[in-house]
Amino acid sequence: MTFKRVWTLLLLLAATTTSTTVDAQLAWDELSGEQQQVLTKFADSWDTLPAERQERLATGAERWLGMTPDERAAAANRFRQWRELSAERRATIRERYEIYLSLSPAERDRIRSNYQRYRMLKQERRQQIRQRWREMSPEQRQRVRERMREQRQQKPRSRDR
Repeated sequence: MTFKRVWTLLLLLAATTTSTTVDAQLAWDELSGEQQQVLTKFADSWDTLPAERQERLATGAERWLGMTPDERAAAANRFRQWRELSAERRATIRERYEIYLSLSPAERDRIRSNYQRYRMLKQERRQQIRQRWREMSPEQRQRVRERMREQRQQKPRSRDR
């Protein structure tokens, strides 16, 4: 599959998972020649697409054009992995992403920081953590989440002392 086709599919995915507010439709002629080339698949139906989706596709095409070949290959690989997920799993991921977007910037920063710390662990340690989590019952997982919440709430108080 060519990068253009993969990117077009990736853009379609992005168009269905994010939300912005765009009022006016974007005319096909307003796109740069390079954007039109990336979005060729949409040329015939462009005028029928909602303005919001047109804007996301145009922005995605611009991002694609700014990528290096390695970045494009990585994006194509991520999209292939996304397509291989079940519809149920993709829906769950979308729901979690919406929840993530609703969090405060501080909470999102905390999550990103924890994720980076996790990624810095050796592969073997990450596998151990994942296996331990999988083996927990839903009740055990809930208790872990509650303990972590309590620890987060206590940390600011201990600094004030």
